[in-house]
Amino acid sequence: MMLEIPVKLFNQLRNQLSYLSSAAIEKIFEAYQVAQKAHENQKRHSGEPYITHPVAVAGILADMHMDEQTIIAALMHDVIEDSPITKEDLSRQFGIAVSELVDGVSKLSRLEFKNKAEAQAQNFHKMMLAMSRDIRVVMIKLTDRLHNMRTLNSLPPPKRRRIARETLEIYAPIANRLGMRKICTELENLGFSAFYPERYRILKETVHRLSGGQKKVMQTVEKKLYDVLINEPDLTHCEVNHREKDLYSVYRKMRNRGISFKQITDIYGFRIITNSIDACYRVLGLVHHTYKPISEKFKDYIAIPKANGYQSLHTTLFGPFGIPIEVQIRTQEMEQQANEGIAAHWLYKANDNSGGEAQMRAQRWVKNLLELQEKTANSIDFIENVKIDLFPDEIYVFTPKGKIMALPKGASIIDFAYAVHSDIGNTCVAAKIDRQLAPLSSVLHNGETIEVIISKNGIPNVAWLDFVVTAKARSAIRHYIHTKRRKESINLGKELLNQALKQHSTSLKKILPQTLQKIIQISGAKTLEDLLEDIGLGNRTAALVTHQLLEDTQTIYPHEEHLIQQKPLLIKGTEGMVLHFAACCYPIPGDPVAGILTTGEGLMVHMAECVKIKKQRRHPEKIVQISWSPHVQGDFLASLVVFVMNQRGALAKLTQAIADIGANIDDLEVLERDFDYYQVLFKLYVSNRTHLARVMREVHHLKNVAKIIRGHHQSDSRKLS
Repeated sequence: MMLEIPVKLFNQLRNQLSYLSSAAIEKIFEAYQVAQKAHENQKRHSGEPYITHPVAVAGILADMHMDEQTIIAALMHDVIEDSPITKEDLSRQFGIAVSELVDGVSKLSRLEFKNKAEAQAQNFHKMMLAMSRDIRVVMIKLTDRLHNMRTLNSLPPPKRRRIARETLEIYAPIANRLGMRKICTELENLGFSAFYPERYRILKETVHRLSGGQKKVMQTVEKKLYDVLINEPDLTHCEVNHREKDLYSVYRKMRNRGISFKQITDIYGFRIITNSIDACYRVLGLVHHTYKPISEKFKDYIAIPKANGYQSLHTTLFGPFGIPIEVQIRTQEMEQQANEGIAAHWLYKANDNSGGEAQMRAQRWVKNLLELQEKTANSIDFIENVKIDLFPDEIYVFTPKGKIMALPKGASIIDFAYAVHSDIGNTCVAAKIDRQLAPLSSVLHNGETIEVIISKNGIPNVAWLDFVVTAKARSAIRHYIHTKRRKESINLGKELLNQALKQHSTSLKKILPQTLQKIIQISGAKTLEDLLEDIGLGNRTAALVTHQLLEDTQTIYPHEEHLIQQKPLLIKGTEGMVLHFAACCYPIPGDPVAGILTTGEGLMVHMAECVKIKKQRRHPEKIVQISWSPHVQGDFLASLVVFVMNQRGALAKLTQAIADIGANIDDLEVLERDFDYYQVLFKLYVSNRTHLARVMREVHHLKNVAKIIRGHHQSDSRKLS
């Protein structure tokens, strides 16, 4: 006997589906029956039958006139997780597209992670991957979250706050980024009321009081606008709608700008809907003729749409009694796009994921996110980068060929370079703003034309991370640095391990593969490269790994005497980010040096007589015998303390003399000053000890220099004897 399934719950959804064919509605009803049976013994926290949730989600999507497959997937979105029904079952009954959608949404369910931050990051990461396959996955997930937010009061307060925060930080911004403003606004206000209930209550009461006081003013403006438009034969079709700014937008503006409620100028406004772009600009002229516009408060998002496709004209006017009134002017199509985003004019066809411009724009955004993910070390870094991308306050600049580029407010030339292409960013060495050379850290402004100068020898600079603001630039720079540092760590680790093995008349090449694999497993590393990277970063010692490889029962940590005898590691100056030169003693080529392996950092080079080397003698396994290569390259930071006579122009002559000898001054500081002399600490780049000696000799010949000594932390404050 066939199970009798109640259809009362489905009737309202059936009415919402009137835009679909009868055959499609019957197929959706079939899906409803399967979902109802799968959830028949399940309840929500509110005590309602669980089936009410997927039906409500399907109803929200039906109001957006989504296609048959999306509605079916919405009804079924929890059955794989909560019932014995499999993806294959869904594929057989409802088709591959539906099963893929349901599977995509199901995979976003919460799993067990080390902490909540990682859980949120992993789920968001998976959402981006699912979106890349079918953008409808995230539309179902957003409407699923919307209904959960509408019924949030049935949950305990701590869980309400956690879900509300996640909604404000992730789901609402995604809806906004996809142009789904209607859903975004409701998610924001529901999240605001749940996360900050008291602030929400106070702000709501304040806005309500204000609306009562300004009601007459708003009616006056509305009538005036209608009268102006009705007298224009071609504009009689225009609609004028009263608009009230949603509470979360008001709160966010107050918080971000540090202003009071009284300083918000666009609490109330009007939206004028026309039938053409030409009519929008004609209405704008009439509105400006009727009420005086406020300068700097006009934005043309029709000519230059926002990144999510939003188009409209925005202007703020001096209304009656000097009250600021914001007016938005747009076409009916733009209005629908503003509210529904990628759901507007849905064009999905059977087995065809093509869509309108909004869908294409959304797909491009998701593609950019996937490229971002590939260059991000972990899910938490990924979600932090995407948060940057989700909250843009945009500016618009131009390429030399006139292409418009949208960037977040505060973006630099480097952000622009990476926005054009990752390779442009990686090789950027200079740039021009409006044909004038400008520093790469320059903040860009609306309307500027940016020209990037690249070089095949250009590489990203870690200092760029201090001023870039876009997720793409930040992740690309970090990816380059991480990759370069890993490569350099592996090379250093290999050298250190071979150095240790040479003391036992062997090398890495002579170790049997099975022995090497055994040690890799014991160490917890996944590959030989991981093991070598750990050695290079100082996380494990080459001596210990050598001991394991040779299966020696006695420790092979070399004694101090042995350390002196072993062949030193040669420093070439090109080792990169895993080789550091200590700021306590400023070693340069020609100085006797020794190295200390620092956990997580790599090799720190000190002068052999440095206090820190002497202290480290108690841990000889951390000391690495090093020496300068005959072919050492680069410039190295040195420190000089100069005792200069207190005379006008003495410092200028001193700096000029240093420059003339070919040394670049990095920093200078006046340490002490008295009536006759003052001490100046110079930090300058030299090629080696001979170069530094020439600098010291030339400086010492100056008439106003009394004494010059090599400076270290221990000696920077030496007195003139």
